[in-house]
Parts: sequence; C-alpha cells; structure tokens
Amino acid sequence: MVDLKKLPRKQLQSMATAGVQVLECYRVLQKSNSNVVAEILRGQGEFYELDHYPKGDVWDSATHSQYFYHSHRDGEHGHFHTFLREKGMPEDCRPVKQSEAKFMRERDDKISHIIAISMNHAGFPIRLFTTNRWITADNWYKADDVIQMLDRFEMDLASPSWPVNIWLTAMLRLFRPQIVELVRKRDATVTNWQQEHPDVDAFEDRGCDITSVRKISVAAQINRVNQALMSAAA
Repeated sequence: MVDLKKLPRKQLQSMATAGVQVLECYRVLQKSNSNVVAEILRGQGEFYELDHYPKGDVWDSATHSQYFYHSHRDGEHGHFHTFLREKGMPEDCRPVKQSEAKFMRERDDKISHIIAISMNHAGFPIRLFTTNRWITADNWYKADDVIQMLDRFEMDLASPSWPVNIWLTAMLRLFRPQIVELVRKRDATVTNWQQEHPDVDAFEDRGCDITSVRKISVAAQINRVNQALMSAAA
C-alpha cells in the first residue's frame, strides 16, 4: 500500500484535482445514461475481441499521447492501453538496449506503453496493470523514464469523447503513486524472468505477459488523498 501521507503537498493537491475531474466525468456521463466504456464504443459497430476502439486509436498530435480500448481477458469487460510517442517524451528518455522486433522496423518513431486500466461491465475501473513488450508492441524504456512520461500524458481532444479524454488523463494523475510502483515492479519482473530463462528473449517470451497488477477504487483513492491533505495541513 502506497503511503500517500509521505507525498509532497503539491502532488496531493494535483491528485485531489484529478479526483474531482474523474467524478465530474462520471456525473455528466451518467446524466446521459452513459459511461466511459459506452462512450468509446459508441458508433463503432459490433464489438469484437482484440480489435482496437475507436478504430485507429486516439492520438493527440500536440502532446503525442495515445490510447485505445480493447477486450481479451477474463474478469473484465476490457481495458485501456495508454502510450506516449517519442516526440512527447522528455529529451533524456532513451529505450534500453533490447532485441529488435519486426514492429519496430515498421514505424518511423518510438513509443512507450505507460499503464493499462481494466474496466468492469458497468464501465468503471477496477485494476491497473503493466505488460511485457510483445503485448503492446512498444519500445522498452526503463521505469525511471516511463515515470517521467507520466506527467506528459494528456488527451486534450474533444473526440471521440471529451469526458473520456479528461477522465483518462485524470486517472493517470489520481493514481500516479500506484502507477510508479507498478512500473518499477514491471522492470523487476522482466529482469527476474530473463535471469530465470537465460535462453529466451524475455521481452518476446509469451510466458511473461502481465508484469504487475493491482486492484483500484476511485472512491477509496480520493478518500485517502483527502485524508493525506488534512494530515499535511494539521
């Protein structure tokens, strides 16, 4: 459990603001009898496992943030994958030394997966998780670099859904401490896997897929943030 009371007040205030934004997105969506997942699937036709929604992904050309939603795992409706492309990264971020996969030669830039958010059938988040490289076809950056990228992720677009874009950006702010923890665990998982399986490429080994995961609750996180802020003010 991340001890939020040890975080700087400025970060707690940022998290509190993000919590307000998440709840506001829920409010306006519920007024329209909708939710985050329904918004992403609206107008997309029949829903197929593994297909990306919306088609072509969502990419902000100013911040170089990107995401898509899809489904292929038990225990959830589906999940969002969030990314940052090379032009949006801090200048000192560089991929680690790694094997070259075919997908790396098929594009003209680099991309880093940040975090995935599992959603239940009611359209609410239930878990955060990280993945191995072969799942998301990204370039592998060390945890410290991915953590730097966190504050660069911003979906400042009206389409395909303004509430969803605000919600997704706010979720990465609200759960920043947990995401930091998960990204560090991700690195440790892949490092340990490579040590235990020296004859395989750990980044492309199908036996190593989900590299870290934890359950989340928006309501509980907001409550913990508020308690931490009150302690800081005391």
